[in-house]
Amino acid sequence: MAWQIRPERPEDAPLVEALNAEAFGPGRYAKSAYRLREGVRAEAGLSFVAVEDGTLRGSVRFWPVLIGDTRVLLLGPLAVQGDQRGRGIGIDLMRTGIEAARHAGWGAIVLVGDEPYYARVGFARITPGRLTFPGPVDPARLLGLSLQPDALSVLDGPVTPAREPK
Repeated sequence: MAWQIRPERPEDAPLVEALNAEAFGPGRYAKSAYRLREGVRAEAGLSFVAVEDGTLRGSVRFWPVLIGDTRVLLLGPLAVQGDQRGRGIGIDLMRTGIEAARHAGWGAIVLVGDEPYYARVGFARITPGRLTFPGPVDPARLLGLSLQPDALSVLDGPVTPAREPK
């Protein structure tokens, strides 16, 4: 492994945004997961980048969301430069973020993604109908990971943004 995983810094933000634009295109803002991020800051200390030879190769962010009245994390976006995919950068970024979230006391993480890929770090399909995202989400792509015993199994209801009170 030639890259370094480190916390995202403020000066990384434009590079992360460019990477997300390249990876997901302009249609990304219409997706349900992006609606949950509107008006919310990524969780402090849980945004990481992969850097190799001074070049940003990938990034991951985690966002607070509410399922009912329980705060959990939403993983994403996870992005890796197109020509760098398949090297393990995304998996390494997720493992780092998952461990940091566990250490910070979070109970669970949810995401919308491809089960075969995310299962490599422990994510599994959530029973269809248990969670409701804003807008359409393919139930087969709704995945979760418990960081604390049974934290995911007790979640049920709508997934909403965890906006800070004003």
